[in-house]
Parts: sequence; structure tokens; C-alpha cells
Amino acid sequence: MIRSIAESVSKNKEWLTELDMAIGDGDHGINLARGFDKAIEKFSTIKYEFPAEVFKDVAMMLMSVVGGSSGPLYGSFFVKMAMRFRGSEDISPKMFGEALSDGVYGVMSLGKASCGDKTMLDALMPACEICKSILAEEGDIVCALKKALDAAVIGAESTIPLIAKKGRASFIGDRSIGHKDPGAASSVIIIEAMLKSFSGTDLKK
Repeated sequence: MIRSIAESVSKNKEWLTELDMAIGDGDHGINLARGFDKAIEKFSTIKYEFPAEVFKDVAMMLMSVVGGSSGPLYGSFFVKMAMRFRGSEDISPKMFGEALSDGVYGVMSLGKASCGDKTMLDALMPACEICKSILAEEGDIVCALKKALDAAVIGAESTIPLIAKKGRASFIGDRSIGHKDPGAASSVIIIEAMLKSFSGTDLKK
């Protein structure tokens, strides 16, 4: 899954950076790709026994390598997932859904943001919550992630007419209107890559 995410982020890093140039520091895609690439490099040097260890290393790498707010925020997302998986050799679909939800609340807690603030949460929260809901009822994980991807896409598109209330984009006020939030866009890419890793299929946004 992490390899799928790293590949997708790398493939879309220029587009994400273009989005960020309009309302942010202009480095979101490049930095995020570098963080995931460093995580993949570390994977080649370690033999992991538990899933939690993988997610913790991803979190630590994102926090240490990715600049701006996205490193700590995505790092918090993955570290919360790691905490949910702690001590488990296998991850059930229900546990995966719970971990996604934990990740979202990690982002909320650190960023002090919520849906409607024109952040990654506008895509991430609805996606992860619908996934958790479906998997809590023992639904199929591919189906759950497809629904999650649909929700993430809608959430990301909903950021375009919003005024940014958090992060660097909030500094430009009304001028943030008309631009998609880069964090919401990268959240779509990450959810899509998760789905791809389970379905083994190339997907279109």
C-alpha cells in the first residue's frame, strides 16, 4: 500500500505543486513525494514483523523530511494508524477502517481544523468515515475504498469555492477562492492509491 501511495504521489507531484503555487508555498507535491520516497528507501533496509512498524516509519519519515504543515499532518495521520495496529500481526478490514478514522482525528487535533476550512480534511474526513462505516458492517474493503474515493473527490472539489481558514492559504483570504486545496488533492491521490493496492487495478479519478 505504501509503495502504491509513493508511486502515485511521485507521478502527481508536479500537479500538486502547481496547485500549491496558487495558494501556498509551491512545494507540496515535491516535498510529499520526497517523504514517501525516503520511506520506501528505508523499507529496503529493514525486515518488519508487524504492520504498525511500517506505518510508524512512514509517519516518522514524513514528519522529518516533508516541510511545511503537510509533513506533520500526514505524519500524524499515519502514526495514529500505527497506534491502532499496534501488537497485531494481521489487519482486519474493520481495524483498517478504524485506523483511517483515527488518522483523520489525528490530523484534526494537530491542525485545529474541520471540514469547510479548505484543507485536506475536506477530502480525508468524508472518505475515511464512509470507509470505516462500511467496514464496521463487515463490508468489502475494495467497495469501501471505492466509496471513500468518491467521497474524497467530491470533498476536494468542494474546496474550490471556499475561502481558506487554515494554513498558508488563509493568509491570502478571498484570493484563495477558485483554487483547489493541494492537501485535499493529495488526499484523493492517497485514497486512490490505497484502493489500487487492494484491487490491483489502474483507476481513473
